Amino acid sequence: MKYIRTICMFVLLSIANLMVAQNEKPTEEERLSWFEDAKLGVFIHWGYYGVNGIAESWSLYHKKISYEEYMKQGEGFTAKHYDPVKWAKLFKKTGARYAVMTTKHHDGVSLWDTQYSTLNVKEKTPANRDLIEPYVEALRKEGLKVGLYYSLCDWSHPDYDVVFPRPDTKNDYPQKGLENLTRWERFVRFYKGQLKELSNRYQPDLYWFDGDWEKSSEEWRAQSLKDSLLSWNPKTIVNSRLKTHGDYSTPEQGIPVVRPKGPWEFCMTMNDNWGYFPSDTNYKPFSQIIRTFVEVIASGGNLLLNIGMKPDGTIPKEQEERLEILGNWINTHKKVVFDTKAGLPYGHFYGPTLLSKDTTKLYLCLFNEPKNYISLKGIQNTIKSIKVVGKNQELTFVRNGGASWNNIPGIVRIEVPKKENLDTYVTVLEIELEGELKLYRGHGNAVELN
Repeated sequence: MKYIRTICMFVLLSIANLMVAQNEKPTEEERLSWFEDAKLGVFIHWGYYGVNGIAESWSLYHKKISYEEYMKQGEGFTAKHYDPVKWAKLFKKTGARYAVMTTKHHDGVSLWDTQYSTLNVKEKTPANRDLIEPYVEALRKEGLKVGLYYSLCDWSHPDYDVVFPRPDTKNDYPQKGLENLTRWERFVRFYKGQLKELSNRYQPDLYWFDGDWEKSSEEWRAQSLKDSLLSWNPKTIVNSRLKTHGDYSTPEQGIPVVRPKGPWEFCMTMNDNWGYFPSDTNYKPFSQIIRTFVEVIASGGNLLLNIGMKPDGTIPKEQEERLEILGNWINTHKKVVFDTKAGLPYGHFYGPTLLSKDTTKLYLCLFNEPKNYISLKGIQNTIKSIKVVGKNQELTFVRNGGASWNNIPGIVRIEVPKKENLDTYVTVLEIELEGELKLYRGHGNAVELN
């Protein structure tokens, strides 16, 4: 009888512990809290494709290069100057709060010593080591969140169909004991195995999936995969490229014109290519990168700015320079960047705006040198002061028009800052309000009783 009571007590205790563990799992809102405040991340594309300077895995897809020649690039993938500590310090100095690095692109080449494939940089390249672990350690040492890019598709796996000629690759993918499974079931086990490996080793804060367009949600077992990811690491977040099971949206290259709903991130290259592509010199000017960053955060998103790493592990100087220039602007405007949320809806100001989290301060972002005056509409609050961020100049302002008895505010005309107080890239004005922001969003009425 005593033995049975002991067993019952053990079962009840196990159930209680399980319930506590389930209750401790963070909600989606809690998982995303750091991401929604991050504002800037660095995207790192690093792989074989940088050796010849070609278009990532897509050069295979479009038959620009044979599979054999593509893989031969591995001989030049040395990582001999790889210094993730230097990377992490630069990212932090820039103002980034997280980074995302490719662990495996569509080509199937893994940047860590995975047990599920010999097609990895430790076994196939002069780099001869796991490149993900030191990246993770360096980011965490600088207090940055760790993101891992992983392509769901694998154009080298023998059980994954491709549109280009490919030799037999079974020797690169151990399949012992899986012979009785269907080809697709073997592939599902492969990529789930790799993701469990990544989760257990590195516990990433963020998974950045890609390649989901090639199969349906059901084929990818997307819901099951998301459940597995959260069971391995309850705090991780997932981008939208897991079909409909992502936590945030990821528009790419073309900045959204209409503010996206919910958490989002805009990923963008500095030139026209994701990987190292030395012949591509069409770099975006500093002003465009900074303006894009401002537009994105003013709409409540994060900018994920890409760098294409060289095969030796160094950052191209043109890209490092752009990170530094962006970092200089962010450092001058820290309170505008990190203590704010999305700004005013359309119609109040012709340019991006941001709001302090308590909505008692409004920030107007000027892309061009204003003429005559700066106009602001629909603000019902009394304005206490207007200043140029990073400068000592306080601006005069006048409100006229409107009908206070009908809650219709007049237009605020703001003095143009002195020329020497205009920022080279984006000038920001801080408007301190009396109380929390109150907006007039009406269509206008006839003014009576005047």
